[in-house]
Amino acid sequence: MSNTSNQYDSIIENCRDIFVKKMKDYGTSWRILRLSSITDQVFIKANRVRTLQETGVSKVGEGILPEFMAMVNYSIMALIQIEIGVADVEHAEMESSKVEVLYDKYSKLAKELMEAKNHDYGEAWRDMRISSLTDLILVKLLRIKQIEDNEGETLVSEGIDSNFYDILNYSVFALIKLEEGES
Repeated sequence: MSNTSNQYDSIIENCRDIFVKKMKDYGTSWRILRLSSITDQVFIKANRVRTLQETGVSKVGEGILPEFMAMVNYSIMALIQIEIGVADVEHAEMESSKVEVLYDKYSKLAKELMEAKNHDYGEAWRDMRISSLTDLILVKLLRIKQIEDNEGETLVSEGIDSNFYDILNYSVFALIKLEEGES
């Protein structure tokens, strides 16, 4: 588990680095995205990964790794939006230091969830294929879309935030497996 913890931290550090650099390039323009728009962005990324896994062909030159990293970052954006709400266009900018604190908060909560589930499930994800992790992410996204269509109401199911935590963690697992040389 210690190795998983260190690998997890390294992946989050890499994703955070990209997030912070993009925030310097673009500001916090993403703050105007409604939750359904973030869901759709993650869906596009996951669907592209599935297509790349099935065809092995990328015509734009980017591979699977950056797509999983983007899913980590979009999941954290979604969790931030759930907490503080969507900004209107005139108020999209937010201090980068505040955003970084929120990023760290949600990545820490996701790691704690991962550690609890790994304890209970015995790191079963290590025996899974990356393609299965991709499919699980797509299932979670379809669930989120249904919950969004139901205006956030569920009868017995987890909410949108729980699904984004799972997407974040499945993406980290895929990135760990990619780092370890699994295809």
